[in-house]
Amino acid sequence: MAQNPARKQKRKTYTKEELQELSKEELISRVLQLEAYNTQLKCSLTKRLSEVENTVSIEETKRKRAFDFSNCIKRHIMLKVLYLGWNYQGLATQEDSTKTIEHELFAALYKTCLVESRETANYHRCGRTDKGVSAFCQAFTLDVRSNLTEEEVHSGSTNSELPYPKLLNRVLPSDIRVLSWTPVPQGFSARFDCKSRTYKYFFPRGNLDLQRISEAACYLVGSHDFRNLCKMDVKNGVINYIREILSIELKVVSEDPAKVVSYDVCVLTVKGKGFLWHQIRCIVGVLFLIGQGKEEPTVIKDLLNVDINPQKPQYCLANEVPLNLFHCEFDEMGEIVDNDTLISVIHELQRIWTINAVKTTMVRSMLCCLQENIEQNANEQSSCLLDGVKRKVYQPLFERPKCDSLDERIQHYIKKKKIELPENERENAK
Repeated sequence: MAQNPARKQKRKTYTKEELQELSKEELISRVLQLEAYNTQLKCSLTKRLSEVENTVSIEETKRKRAFDFSNCIKRHIMLKVLYLGWNYQGLATQEDSTKTIEHELFAALYKTCLVESRETANYHRCGRTDKGVSAFCQAFTLDVRSNLTEEEVHSGSTNSELPYPKLLNRVLPSDIRVLSWTPVPQGFSARFDCKSRTYKYFFPRGNLDLQRISEAACYLVGSHDFRNLCKMDVKNGVINYIREILSIELKVVSEDPAKVVSYDVCVLTVKGKGFLWHQIRCIVGVLFLIGQGKEEPTVIKDLLNVDINPQKPQYCLANEVPLNLFHCEFDEMGEIVDNDTLISVIHELQRIWTINAVKTTMVRSMLCCLQENIEQNANEQSSCLLDGVKRKVYQPLFERPKCDSLDERIQHYIKKKKIELPENERENAK
């Protein structure tokens, strides 16, 4: 049978020894082939990203608009933003994806001609949320175009100012909504002037013992070194893992209509001044093990004692979808809330709730019918929220393989010249 000419030939992969045997001309040819292939991949990726449905290209938007910012008066404001992060790759802008909250936010800011560029916008975000994580009250500060005179802006006037939430919500995706805006002083930062941040993690009760979880959670309150309850980010210069949790609360927020308690929905509310990378998801992951009876509540104390346990045992993160940056606290500065804007947001959230509530009820009715055909209860609702591979035989946390300690990671990146410590910390790291 004749070979299909359209079929792509499999690309040969050379071993180190084979490469050493190639001549100079062959190596040059190989390098040129790889460069051409990389260029082709980049073009393909760019084309694919540009074809994403309902995605606005920031660069294209910049080129299309002809707006003169030279005579515009700017004012520094804070925006409170709600978003459902389930379908996004996280908050922060990424080179290889347009599916981020910041991409959509700045596309809307450019389209409404509120900012000229991100670089000149004096932009700060309150907290960086990861892929799949949502926010009810994320905060951003930035300089935007004003409708007022310079004197009116300096006096703090808001009369006849541009309706920032309405303008942005007209062009933002339906799962990203601006709730309010606040005029703030020029040096005010959503990141550095935030008094506290509150996260909520929603989950079904399943087979979890809530009393054990509450007991363990109490050990988290206060100032502790959380290096064993986060993902250490030494590569980016984070070497201080002491954070303060102000309060932590667990309660049932929705009881199952059929009175099957394993289907009750619970929420863990954690309030702190600041949080580390994956800190909440690590905490919830360990609390679930405690709630399942696999670990004792005091294991939290052991993980916080970094003198005795300097190495983090390997365990699974809790899933990102139930996590919500629920509130960012700032000093009172005259937040401007428009009633029509809130009604519009409520209507959109009701639409989303309706679709998901119908799906939930449909699946719940199926579960009720199936449960009638078995004798024992199957209460694994919360187990699926622990990511990773689950062992058939449970292995206690401190018997598992351990990650490198903080000191080992610091030395590793110092040798690679990836980080440079301040002089006063270099001696401690030796």
